[in-house]
Amino acid sequence: MPSPRNPLRYGLKFSQQAHPIDVHIDVWRIGDQAGFDHIWGFDHLVALGPSPAAPIFDGWTFLGAMAAITKRARIGLNVTGNLYRHPGLLAKIAVTVDHLSNGRLEFGIGTGWNDPEFTQFGLPFPSAGDRVTMLDESLTAMKLLWSEPRSTFRGRFYELKDAIAEPKPVQRPHPPIWIGSKGERMLRLTARHADVWHSNAGPFEESVALNKALDAAASQVGRDAASIRRSISLRFSTPDETL
Repeated sequence: MPSPRNPLRYGLKFSQQAHPIDVHIDVWRIGDQAGFDHIWGFDHLVALGPSPAAPIFDGWTFLGAMAAITKRARIGLNVTGNLYRHPGLLAKIAVTVDHLSNGRLEFGIGTGWNDPEFTQFGLPFPSAGDRVTMLDESLTAMKLLWSEPRSTFRGRFYELKDAIAEPKPVQRPHPPIWIGSKGERMLRLTARHADVWHSNAGPFEESVALNKALDAAASQVGRDAASIRRSISLRFSTPDETL
């Protein structure tokens, strides 16, 4: 239930694909002026849907521009694909957008899932289990870079050696982290790292079960489940559909 500490907020998500860049800019400007609390793009190399050859713009480059164009809405990508960038680079990009937006960045991130993108560009696409481990390591490394004068970290996939990352984010200790998850390992990862758990609309019973599973995961890692905010995506319906 919403509370004074965590009131109900409304956002919009637009995929920066299939239209000229000026159309996407106008849509974000209108959403900002209309009073929505947050506005989101996405992070893919190839357009999703039935037309993969449709034009698509880079998510983080676009988000930097939207940081300057929007004035009040919080902004982010739902979600960043962890596999596209080393955590050191991603941490620096996120800090830059947090400064450009004067502290309005919401940091959404996931394991990466769209296999054809990786195949087309010759990028490694590890197993699901390894992708979860990589996301856990990446978030651990980025949190260090966002908070420590020098950061050292050694994981299976990523390593930092006395790394310097300045400036720090406007938002301390870091921009709010959003993670979407369903599986047992991902829910535990969410409980360890996320400020917000994001889910897609599904059957009511499934949503209830997933919320309970997240509460249990939070208990396993020693975290107050109430400290993890909850978010859900709903798509617009056509006249012949219902939500």
